[in-house]
Amino acid sequence: MENPAGSASEAHDLIEPPHPRTSDGRERLIGVEIEFANLDSRQAAQLVRRRFKGQLEEQDPHRFAVLGTEFGDFTIELDWRYVHGSKSSSEGGEPTRDRLPEKTVTDTLEREFYTTLGDIGRLWVPVEIVAPPVPISRLPEMDVIVQDLRTAGAQGTDEGLLFAFATQLNPEVPSLEHDSILTHLKAFLLLSDWLRKEIDLDVKRRLLPFIDPFPRSYVEKVVDPKYRPSREQLIDDYLEANPTRNRELDLLPLFSELDPDRVRARIDDPLIKSRPTFHYRLPDTRLRDSGWGLVTEWNRWVRVERLAAAEDRLRAAGEEYLARSTGWLPQEWIDAIRRWF
Repeated sequence: MENPAGSASEAHDLIEPPHPRTSDGRERLIGVEIEFANLDSRQAAQLVRRRFKGQLEEQDPHRFAVLGTEFGDFTIELDWRYVHGSKSSSEGGEPTRDRLPEKTVTDTLEREFYTTLGDIGRLWVPVEIVAPPVPISRLPEMDVIVQDLRTAGAQGTDEGLLFAFATQLNPEVPSLEHDSILTHLKAFLLLSDWLRKEIDLDVKRRLLPFIDPFPRSYVEKVVDPKYRPSREQLIDDYLEANPTRNRELDLLPLFSELDPDRVRARIDDPLIKSRPTFHYRLPDTRLRDSGWGLVTEWNRWVRVERLAAAEDRLRAAGEEYLARSTGWLPQEWIDAIRRWF
């Protein structure tokens, strides 16, 4: 299939998606999560506070919130749940104003333990800025925090031997109808290899399991133009082939939004949070590249949405993929070879 994007990495203006609004007429929202090193959580939270105003709140030594900004509430934390303890935040890392009325000796010792653990963890665990959802058209306003991080000396994926940092996008789905979700999934599976090449994905992230590609047998099943399952079958097939959050496009939050009982019956993972978004985990954090930012990665992602909206192109791409994927080796051998190389 021909290159679907041209030079998305060189684009600086936000590309509008084919469906900028949800089925009920609202402008779609997008959430972002940026991982990085060389700044601690407090320093990063102060950057967010200076840029977007709001109230800075310490929730524990390695988790801060910036509350009441124009966009909403930010969470800034060391991305390792074991350093935050059971009393430091509400479930899911959401900002909270709750506090214990007084500190006991046990509380103090627990705080010191988690502080020390976090100080050690910072050697390889990233700090993460979790931004509130914003209208897609306002993503460039959010993008300025990337330059603030760069100026402050934050480091990205390609700046350390132990760094495998992601910048994750959570675009709201244009529709919760399963036909819309299916076409976007088909489009992503067809463009996954192109996206990895366009991003020039860091070797460390390719070797680690957090953004594993989808199994080849599942890709061939889904991109087939004849594959038109019911919503229930779509979710069941996904869960059968992908019982994990570690996929380049994680649909467990979306399917949990649609049918939480069906997902929970197969995968009991408290980290799965229901939300009507595509959880796109693939992009690196490339702070050393002065031309890189959130808009860069959105403009790559929007090619998926454009292909999903082009019914004839999507069908032709699926047929071409299936024609090219026929081979004489058993599929499990091909998958194993791909993992090694």
